[in-house]
Amino acid sequence: MSDAPIAPSRDIGRLLEIMAALRNPNGGCPWDLDQDFSSIRHYTIEEAYEVADAIERKDYDDLREELGDLLLQPVFHAQMASEAGLFDFGDVVQAITEKLIRRHPHVFGEIAAKNAGGAKARWDAIKADERAAKAARRKTEPSVLDDVPQVLPALARAEKLTKRAATVGFDWPDVDAVMAKVVEETEELKTASSDAERHEEMGDLLFAIANLSRHLGIDPEAALRDANTKFTRRFHYVEDRARQDAIPMAEAGLARLDRYWNEIRAADKTRKA
Repeated sequence: MSDAPIAPSRDIGRLLEIMAALRNPNGGCPWDLDQDFSSIRHYTIEEAYEVADAIERKDYDDLREELGDLLLQPVFHAQMASEAGLFDFGDVVQAITEKLIRRHPHVFGEIAAKNAGGAKARWDAIKADERAAKAARRKTEPSVLDDVPQVLPALARAEKLTKRAATVGFDWPDVDAVMAKVVEETEELKTASSDAERHEEMGDLLFAIANLSRHLGIDPEAALRDANTKFTRRFHYVEDRARQDAIPMAEAGLARLDRYWNEIRAADKTRKA
C-alpha cells in the first residue's frame, strides 16, 4: 500500500482498501482486528434496522449515511473471510449476480413474464429449486421452511413461517378462521395455571396474531413499531401534563394518569376525523 494518505472515493475498491488497512496486523485498528463473524453480526442486523428507520422517517440524508454503514458490514465480513481463505468480496458479488440472473429468466433469459404475478411465480419456483439443491448438499430432506432465518424478530419470523407453510396449502381458509384461533388462544392463556403454561400459551397467541396479520395484509413488525411509537408519544404527553400540574408521576395516581391519557387519545381521534 502507498504511503500517500487514503482519500474518500466513490469507488467500492477504496472501501475494500480501507477495510483491509483496518484489519492489517501491522498498523491496523486494534478494535477491528479483534472482531470476528460472531462479534459483528449484531452490528449487521442493527445497521439494517437503522436503514429501515431512515426510510420510515423519510430522512434521505440519513438514509445515504445508513446505507453506507450497512454496506460496510458485508465488506467487513468478506475481509475476514478472505483472511481465513474462505472467500472474498469478489466472490460475494459473483454469487449475488449469478443469483439475480438465475432468478430473473424473464429479464436475462428467454422465459417471458407478462406481469408481476408471473415473475413472482417464477421467482418462487427457482427459490424452491435452490432450497432443494442446498438440502442435497447438506444431505437432508428439503423443507419449505428452509432458509427462514432464525435471527429474524420473532413476530416477523412467525409471519414468514406461516406464509411459507401456506404455499403448500397448510393455512387457515379465511380471516374469520384465524380470528377464531386468536380467540381460542386467548381463552387458553386465561385458563393457564402455571408460569410454564402461560409462557407457552402466550407464544401460541402471538403466533396466531402474526398469522392473522398476514391474512389481513399487515406487516406485524411494522404494526407493532407504529404502536410503540404511538404509545411513546402519548406517554410523553402524560408526563408533560403531570409536569404542568406540578405532580410527580409516581404520586399522580392511576385515575389522574388515565385522565391525561384519555385527553391525548381524544385529541388523536379528533385529528383523524
